[in-house]
Amino acid sequence: MAGTTVADGGLVERAFDAAAVALGVEPGSPDHAEKLAHVRATMGESKISVFRHLFGDEDRARRANSAFEQAYGDLVGGGLVAPVPGAREAVEELTADGLTVVLTTGFARVTQDAILDALGWRDLAALTLCPADAGGRGRPYPDMVLEAFLRTKAADDIRHTAVVGDTSYDVLSGVRAGAGLVAGVRTGAHGDEAFRAAGATHVLDSVAELPALLRGAG
Repeated sequence: MAGTTVADGGLVERAFDAAAVALGVEPGSPDHAEKLAHVRATMGESKISVFRHLFGDEDRARRANSAFEQAYGDLVGGGLVAPVPGAREAVEELTADGLTVVLTTGFARVTQDAILDALGWRDLAALTLCPADAGGRGRPYPDMVLEAFLRTKAADDIRHTAVVGDTSYDVLSGVRAGAGLVAGVRTGAHGDEAFRAAGATHVLDSVAELPALLRGAG
C-alpha cells in the first residue's frame, strides 16, 4: 500500500528511527546508517522479517517491530498519510469493470487498519491482506498473492491475476506467484531498473494508469 496506493512521505524511515532508539541504536552512528540502508533496500518486505535480519534474535526483533508499528501508527493517526493521486479512483474503476481488488502490505494488521481508517478505505477493496493473513510470510514470497487468489476466487487461473507495487519485492512476489501481469509503479521506493531486474512485465508512472492498461490487455 505505502508507495503504491498510499503516499506516506517517508514515514517508514521515521518509524524505523523510533524502533532503532528503542533497541539502543544511536542516531547518526555507523550502525544506524547501516541499518537504515537495509530498511531502504528492503522496502516492501514484511517488517518483522526486516527486524529479524537487523537485530538477530527473536525477542529483539519483536521489540523493534512493536516500536516501529507504534510509531508508524502514531504518525498515521496524526494525518500524515494521503492517497497516491488517482489511487482511490483506480480501485473504483477496476471494481466497476468487474475486477476484484485486494490491497496488500508488509505492515502488521494493526498498522494496515490504521492506514485504512485514516483514509476512509475500509470498504474500498474486496479484501486487505498483511503477512499474518498468509501464514506469516510477506514479500518477496508469493504467499499474499496466492492467498488473494484463493480467498477471492475471482479468477480461475493465477495467470489472470495482476500484481502492482512500488518495490522490487512486490514485483518478485507477483512473478513467483505466476501472475500474468506484474507492474512496478514509480511513486515509491524503487525504479525501472529494479523492476525490470525482478521480472516486471510493465512499469507505470502510477497505479492510476492500471485500469487503462488492463482494459487494453483484455
